[in-house]
Amino acid sequence: MELFIGAKLDELPLSKQGKNEEIKTTKDILPKSKHALSVRFEKRKGKPVSLIGPFMLQEKELKALVKKLKSSLACGGSIEDEWILLQGDVRQKMKKILQDLGFGFKK
Repeated sequence: MELFIGAKLDELPLSKQGKNEEIKTTKDILPKSKHALSVRFEKRKGKPVSLIGPFMLQEKELKALVKKLKSSLACGGSIEDEWILLQGDVRQKMKKILQDLGFGFKK
C-alpha cells in the first residue's frame, strides 16, 4: 500500500473494532443448558482459587454472571479468557448456584 500526497484515506483498510471489544461468532455462544462446564481447584501464590468454565457467553453476560457469583458467595473474582476465577474453595456453592441458573456440567 502506498501513500502519496493527495491519497484518499477512505480507501485504507482501518479497523472499526474498538481496542477492548470482543466479537464472538454465533457458533461460539451457547445456551445455558448446552454448556459443559468443569470445576477446578488450584492454589495460586499459595492461595486457594476455584475455577469454572469454559463459558461460551457474550462478554456482557459473562461479566454480569461474575458479579452475581461474587455477591452471592461474598468473595472476590475475575474473568480469565472464558473461565471464571473466584477466591477461596467455593466449588460446591458455585456449582449449586449455576445449576439453579440452568447451566450444564460435564459428567
